[in-house]
Amino acid sequence: MTENKHANHFVAGFLLSLTGALLFSTKAIFVKLAFKETGVDAITLLSLRMLFALPFYLIAAWFALRKENVQQLNKTTLAWIFAMGIFGYYLSSLFDFIGLQYVSAGLERLILFLYPTFAVLINTYIFKASLSKKQIVALMLTYFGIGIAYFAELKMDSDNPQFIYGAFMIFLCAITYSFYLVGTGKLVHKAGATRYTAYAMIAATVGIFTHFLFTKNVADISFTPTLTWYAIALAIIATVIPSFLMSNGMKKIGSNNVSIITGIGPVSTIIQAHFLLGEKILFMQVIGTAFVILGVVLIGWKSKELVN
Repeated sequence: MTENKHANHFVAGFLLSLTGALLFSTKAIFVKLAFKETGVDAITLLSLRMLFALPFYLIAAWFALRKENVQQLNKTTLAWIFAMGIFGYYLSSLFDFIGLQYVSAGLERLILFLYPTFAVLINTYIFKASLSKKQIVALMLTYFGIGIAYFAELKMDSDNPQFIYGAFMIFLCAITYSFYLVGTGKLVHKAGATRYTAYAMIAATVGIFTHFLFTKNVADISFTPTLTWYAIALAIIATVIPSFLMSNGMKKIGSNNVSIITGIGPVSTIIQAHFLLGEKILFMQVIGTAFVILGVVLIGWKSKELVN
C-alpha cells in the first residue's frame, strides 16, 4: 500500500513537472514573436511580462498567509527565498530575453537545457544529494540528444554577428537558473510550494521593475494590442501557471528529477519554432529529439524506483 502511494505521488509530480516544462517552453516563441512584430526591447518586454503576472502572485501570497496553522518563516529563510527570486529568476530571465534577440528559439532552449547539469552537480557535490543510476542514464541520454541537436543548430546560426554574444547570455541564464532550481528544491518544503513561488516571483518582479526604472522611461512604452497580448500570454501561459506547476512537482519528486524531466522543453520549443516561427528542423535535430524523449520517458518508467 505504501509503495502504491509513493508511486502515485511520483506520477503526480512527474505530470505536474512535465506540464510545467511544456508551458515554459512556449516562452521563447512568445518572446521571438513579440520582438519581431512589435520591436520591443528585452527589459521592457520582461517588465510587462511581470507586470501582468504580479497580481496572480500577490493573490497567491495572500491566500497562503490566510491558511490556518501556516508556519511562520524565519528571517533567514525569507532572505533566501527573496535571494532566489532576485538573483535566480530575475537574472536568468534578463539574460534569457537578451539572448533571444540574437539566437533562434530552438537554440536558446538547447543551450538553456544545460541548467539541469549544473543543478544536479550542485545538489550532488555541495548538498551531497544521492544520484541514482537511472538518473545518470537519463541525463546521459538527454544530453547526448541535446548535443546532437545543438551542433546541427549551430551550423545554421553561426553566421549571425551577434550569435556568440546571444549564446553567451543564454549560457549565463542556464547558470543562474540552476541556482534558482536548486534553491527551490531546498526551500519549497519549508515555505510550501504556493507561498515559495509567490514570494520568489514577487522578489524577482521587484528586481525587474527596479532595473526598468533605472534604464527606461515608462512614457516610451507603446501599449499596442499586439504587445499587450504577448505580454499577457507570457505572464499567464509561460510564467504563472508553469511556475506553480514546477514548484509543486519539485515538492513531490525533488529538483534532480524535475531537472531531467524538463528535458522535454527543448523538444517542444523546436517543434513550436518550426511551425510558428518558420525555423528549420534538421535531420540531426530529429535524432537528438528522440534521445531527449527517451531520457524523459525513462524517468517516468517504473517511477517508484526514483522516489527519494
